[in-house]
Amino acid sequence: MRNSNQPGAPPSNGHGLLRAYLDYLRIEKGLRPLTCEAYQHDLLLFAEHLEAANSVLTKATQAQVAGFLEHLQAHGVQPRSVARKLSCLRGFYKWLLLDKQIGHDPTVNLESPASWKILPKALAPSEVEHMMAAAAASATHPQADAVALRDRAIVEMLYAGGVRVSELTGLAVADLSLAEGQVLVRGKGDKERIVPLGRPAVEALETYLELGRPSLAIRPGVHQLFLSVRGAGLTRQWIWRLIKQLDARASPHMLRHSYATHMVENGADLRTVQTLLGHADISTTQVYTHVALGRLQAVHRAHHPRATRVVGK
Repeated sequence: MRNSNQPGAPPSNGHGLLRAYLDYLRIEKGLRPLTCEAYQHDLLLFAEHLEAANSVLTKATQAQVAGFLEHLQAHGVQPRSVARKLSCLRGFYKWLLLDKQIGHDPTVNLESPASWKILPKALAPSEVEHMMAAAAASATHPQADAVALRDRAIVEMLYAGGVRVSELTGLAVADLSLAEGQVLVRGKGDKERIVPLGRPAVEALETYLELGRPSLAIRPGVHQLFLSVRGAGLTRQWIWRLIKQLDARASPHMLRHSYATHMVENGADLRTVQTLLGHADISTTQVYTHVALGRLQAVHRAHHPRATRVVGK
């Protein structure tokens, strides 16, 4: 078998099948090109794994799917990536089953090991406040420039709205409704949702729109909300570097996790958090119940008089 990270082409009889499925994902499901590319990569990996066993996608067995996942783990693929590949295969075989191209789904009843369920990392509220204070200090300096105003608005938006970095880079000025304190966000599959923003985020955005963005909008016809010094929309990699500059341990995705964790810790119900995050399935949001439980246990140990007392002492 070739390198796990460099899939080759599937057997010739699988080309049309994969092409049809990718067309389905792109056209009917409305998935973004990058998402479709990731699905294609995962399916090609599995097709190559089957080819080594003299099998094809439509003849795969449950044992072969399990063996593929075990092979990935054995070659150092991160648990989250393995779980994503399993999710990809589930969707593919569900499509084949509904299309009556197979009679049995080889992924049915195939459980993900508990070790794959990695709890998201979140910053403490004090750590988030430190990041916000650092961004605000630069933006409120007497000599603050458009970039400092933009950066503060970005950090506030990531935490106040819990948006994905890809959603943030896709925002247009017209998506903002600052008088109502909200923003229209387009998530996975181009599904739209309204996300409320707090007063600090609204004020940072208002200042950026008034004093910062006009200096950056040097290209005609660019509608993105956040612009580079060259007048183009910012990339996801650029946002990632910005957050790292404020806190080397943090990332844009960690701010999203922090947003959800802090909401649950302060009493928000999971259905509300699911809607705000744009999760299609409540099971994705349920991970935050474990995060909140860990926080409750830590508080209990710290403050209950008998929580850490050793018997007999």
